Amino acid sequence: MQFSNEKILAMSSGNFFGQGNAQLPSSLMLMIDQNSHISDRGGHFDKGQLDANLQIHPDHWFFACHFQGDPVMPGRLGLDALWQLLGVFLGWSGLPGRGRALDVGKVKFSGQIYPDAGSIQYQLHIKRIFTKPMVMGIADGMVIHNGNIIYQANDLKVGLITG
Repeated sequence: MQFSNEKILAMSSGNFFGQGNAQLPSSLMLMIDQNSHISDRGGHFDKGQLDANLQIHPDHWFFACHFQGDPVMPGRLGLDALWQLLGVFLGWSGLPGRGRALDVGKVKFSGQIYPDAGSIQYQLHIKRIFTKPMVMGIADGMVIHNGNIIYQANDLKVGLITG
């Protein structure tokens, strides 16, 4: 299964997975254009995988304000995209609540994203889903540019809160 850009934008409106459930950030903080694959099977741990991408535009807001005179995408935005995708996976799985980034284990940055990058890809490999005492997903993720892994994050955690 995959989600088009139109559906990704609908996820940021807050009603895609049902009122009060997982949603993506809107506008400037949305770091995903398209989800090319989502499954509750496969991935490194055979518990699910999600693949997505973002088209990089030279006029993205973050290039002008991160390092003056040295335009580069902040690494934390790629990390946030991985948390966003884990929230999508939880919502797609039918689990209730609003997504919140909770934690991350080890993070490694080995490359940068410049205004002429074209596009970047994300891969998320689901490790575990908890439903009690609260809904929480744990996954490993990667940001890939031109076939090279440039960010790696282990033990990303997203929880779904209700109320």
